[in-house]
Amino acid sequence: MRFIRVPPLAALSFATLGTARAHRDPVRVSLTPVESSIDAPLSAPCAAGTFPDGDACVHLPGDARSSEDALSAENAHRERTGRWAVYEQIPRRPDRPASYDEYRYPVPPGLPGGHFVLSGYDLDRPDESQRRGRTLHAVGHGGVDLPDPRGTPVALVALENQVGDADVVYVGPLFGTTVVTRHTVREGGRLRDYVLLFGHLDAPAAGLVAGRAVKDGEVVGYVGDTGSPELVHLHLEARRVREGLDVSTRLKTKSAGSLLESDATVVCDPRNVLPLRIP
Repeated sequence: MRFIRVPPLAALSFATLGTARAHRDPVRVSLTPVESSIDAPLSAPCAAGTFPDGDACVHLPGDARSSEDALSAENAHRERTGRWAVYEQIPRRPDRPASYDEYRYPVPPGLPGGHFVLSGYDLDRPDESQRRGRTLHAVGHGGVDLPDPRGTPVALVALENQVGDADVVYVGPLFGTTVVTRHTVREGGRLRDYVLLFGHLDAPAAGLVAGRAVKDGEVVGYVGDTGSPELVHLHLEARRVREGLDVSTRLKTKSAGSLLESDATVVCDPRNVLPLRIP
């Protein structure tokens, strides 16, 4: 599973997080796993109209200068300074079914009643509706979590309107043990590349290496809990590759985490690209 990191707040402030107010202009940030700056203390006093809560600046509910009404419909989080951070993402298209059960996944249904998804995509929801980690310091989920027994084979899924086979661009540590595949999709009359991230694997498939072509239904790995101890599941995330960028070339000079940077890919609701199940 994947989160976006935000600073912890005291219990009272966390309870009012969804209704607290901000009046500064939003800033746009990328979804990256870098956390080195999160734990740094505030370097300036809180702005007028806010009060300090640990290492965060918080607005009181009812602040008349708020711009939250406009921001609440966007994908945003409040930063420690009191500003809103609005990150780029591709929400589910209205023409795509909302029910997760209408799509085909790399693993069989692992929930009672033949359901697949334990935790879904929520980056297009208001801040207060996004998933929180157990310690209240992690927010937001950019993929879907598919629970299944450890060792369940994970089979590649060809995306909707995919052209040709997919190819493996990365095998190694990212979200635990992770396999990343690239898919070319015909979309809006043009060809676009997407990457799928298969995270928290127990192990990749034998002999799977970067550069190898993989067909629909071919096993790419096995369900596990690497990087997510005791939470055995597959984290499946879809990201659209930026126009003109070749992810294989990028990975020759940068780390796998660079694929998550805003100049490389944009996180996407996987329902936009997963194929529908055949009745």
